[in-house]
Amino acid sequence: RVLGDATAVLFTTEQERLLARQSFWLYQANELVVGYGTSAPPPDAERQHQAFLQRFPQLRGQRILLFLSRIHPKKGVDLLIEAFAAVAHAEPRLQLVIAGPDQVGWQAALQQRAAALGIAERITWPGMLSGELKWGAFRCAELFCLPSHQENFGIVVAEALACGLPVAIAEPVNISAEVAAADAGLVHDDTVAGTTAALRQWLALPAGEKQQMGVRGQQLFRERFDFAAVARHLLPVLEAARDPSFHRPAP
Repeated sequence: RVLGDATAVLFTTEQERLLARQSFWLYQANELVVGYGTSAPPPDAERQHQAFLQRFPQLRGQRILLFLSRIHPKKGVDLLIEAFAAVAHAEPRLQLVIAGPDQVGWQAALQQRAAALGIAERITWPGMLSGELKWGAFRCAELFCLPSHQENFGIVVAEALACGLPVAIAEPVNISAEVAAADAGLVHDDTVAGTTAALRQWLALPAGEKQQMGVRGQQLFRERFDFAAVARHLLPVLEAARDPSFHRPAP
């Protein structure tokens, strides 16, 4: 009744709207997708870039793949480690940065798996990053990776796009459809095979195409995920809601 009687039920993405229909029997709502977003990154990208490399000098001159989120089974970090092991031999300068808090005590097991795969020395675990170091990680990476099994929106994906950083994200990340439509990154299955295929595809792309993908990502951020853009989409909905005829009550 709460959903059915609501003037409108607002969703952050089209994928979220469609998934909500599977929630329970007799679901009915006046659905509207208004988007969601975050702030643009702070200025002075070069300072952020240098701050990160000063903190992690071993990554200077390396090709960085970045994971920045909670270290949790939901986020698919294990998939990324397996995929990285499958492609690392192709590029000796390739490094994986897994940044985020270890909320469930999983990091030790992941590090043991990385050691067994022979890639322990090519993974940096900086813990949770914030401020200049977080933005510096985005600035220094060449690809942002989030192979999550489920993600309602993915603020970190929007932040990566805002920095002009192409993304490789799993299909269950709910903004994957928008990323794919804008050709702002690579969308793959949330499996080892899917993640590996995405990394191989990335390594095979010409440099110019990678650069253009980053440009398209920034454009997508400005059009869909910047708070100003979200406000532009939301304001007409709020204005229309003042009209009594706007509400379509459930039968």
